[in-house]
Amino acid sequence: MCGIIGYSGPLDARKILLEGLLGLEYRGYDSAGIALCMEDSSICLAKKVGKVKTLKEYCDKEIQGISHSGIGHTRWATHGGVTDVNAHPHRAGRVTLIHNGIIENYHALTEQFHLQEKLVSQTDSEVAAWVLDSLYNGEALEAIRSLTTLLEGSYGFCIMFDDQPGIIYAVRQVSPLVASYTHAGAVIASDLTALIPYTNQYFVVPEEHIIKLTPYKVHLYQLDDHFTEKWPEIMTVSWNMDAAMKNGYPHYMMKEIHEQPEAMKNTILPRMNKGLPDFTDDCIPDDIFKKCSRIQIVACGTAMHAGMVARALMEPILRVPVSVSIASEFRYEQPLIDEDTLVIVISQSGETIDTLAALRLAHSYGSSTLSIVNVKGSTIARESNYVFYTHAGPEIAVASTKAYSVQLAALYMIVCRMALVRGKFTNQEASAFLTELLDAIPAMETMIAQKETIQAVVTHIIQSSDAFFIGRGLDYAFSLEGALKLKEISYIHSEAYAAGELKHGTIALISDNVPVIAIATQQHVFPKTISNIREVKARGAFVILLTKEGSAIDEKLADILIRIPNVDDRFTVFPIAVVLQFIAYYASLGRNLDVDQPRNLAKSVTVE
Repeated sequence: MCGIIGYSGPLDARKILLEGLLGLEYRGYDSAGIALCMEDSSICLAKKVGKVKTLKEYCDKEIQGISHSGIGHTRWATHGGVTDVNAHPHRAGRVTLIHNGIIENYHALTEQFHLQEKLVSQTDSEVAAWVLDSLYNGEALEAIRSLTTLLEGSYGFCIMFDDQPGIIYAVRQVSPLVASYTHAGAVIASDLTALIPYTNQYFVVPEEHIIKLTPYKVHLYQLDDHFTEKWPEIMTVSWNMDAAMKNGYPHYMMKEIHEQPEAMKNTILPRMNKGLPDFTDDCIPDDIFKKCSRIQIVACGTAMHAGMVARALMEPILRVPVSVSIASEFRYEQPLIDEDTLVIVISQSGETIDTLAALRLAHSYGSSTLSIVNVKGSTIARESNYVFYTHAGPEIAVASTKAYSVQLAALYMIVCRMALVRGKFTNQEASAFLTELLDAIPAMETMIAQKETIQAVVTHIIQSSDAFFIGRGLDYAFSLEGALKLKEISYIHSEAYAAGELKHGTIALISDNVPVIAIATQQHVFPKTISNIREVKARGAFVILLTKEGSAIDEKLADILIRIPNVDDRFTVFPIAVVLQFIAYYASLGRNLDVDQPRNLAKSVTVE
């Protein structure tokens, strides 16, 4: 969740840390802070509630002198409220520390090391800092090794010791860290966006290791031994810094909505060979698709909604049972999976902690695992049997847009390949399926071009405290994501319901002028959905209807009618997603809210 960065080298550390924190702010923006090792080897600490901009203004006024090393943190609050004292970094004796994660046994450690009188914050992170100070006798590696044996939970630490100026130590368990050494010095961070200004080469800090950054070199040590000769794989970022900038758009979310067609092409086209899906370059064998007797999809949030769409698509085509589970629930269950189950895990970051735990659980049952991930070298990607990388580039806005579209594209391609190898599709049918998938891209572009028309839709929505989404079949699966988008960035209470279930209790919530966003694109249930729309309209609902061009609709049925291009029913999710994203975007804008950084949320969920 939190964003962390460390730097040691010849450049201005304060500038690098603050700029890095700006790039990491989407991981948490409750507070921010930096600790600088100054020229006289003293530690200068600055931390402020609010966004990085507030911290930068404070540092520009209050910090004098030069620093060439330091650590920085932007916080998503877990333990302790949003206050200056709870902000990171934390100072504990000779130790200065930043942390991403949760230490579950912090209370027991407080008792064991008699820290009650020393603690000034309410954070688990300060407890870890004081424990490390208690263990430190001048041997940093030994102290850190001892600390890791005591901790329960997840962590990504960057640590400075007072008597080792210019040196930063780091260690992680679950929480992500990436690092690089360049002509500009050594840099480490929780996300690539902080590294890109200096290099496109990086490595993932491996678990069970300690990394030591100096101005001139990066060292790697095993937790249970000494210096390691096995260096992690050096990876190359496939996008440049411009991809992580707004580039003239008012918000990252608006930019990322517009980037969806290109991201779709980048994900689909390299995996097409003579009009058919081909996963040879991904090293994904057909055998895992042929042998499985059931499919289990596991994900969180938006990625889980992509899985819901996939389930509604897979079962009619493949005729195998498909289950979709929330990762935070699945990981604590005794799931009905085995060696004949294909477990598909979906995570944009590849670091989502609940999804990672679900992946490991699947392995313990002997299941084959296939991950759909956007970040090369991420933990989930490295631990999966097989990986399908999406090519969305960086997604900075907290509300996922293009990551959702490319996850869907990946799932649609997997469905097509499975149908082909299992004999459910002929070559001609598989080729036609992919052609229709590609046809969905210009349909998305059509709806992007209509954003001003969609903007007018939200005038009524932003005046309401509630909104409801309804649909049947695939349309219901689309509705789930629409409701999530609206609630997470506009703070309007919104829920999605299967339209046929309204009369079983939910219709009691319908009152005069309450917005109902109805989706009716599936022809086999179209008359039934229309009947449900009439039911809510009869009870005073303000109906916004999304349907396809050419659908026969009574113009009086809806207060607002939005038509998408007439693509095949199975592919309407792509233009519909654009419409729902714009509805959420303009609703947030209309309520004068922070579109890219909604309250209480962070982009990458790496804590339970």
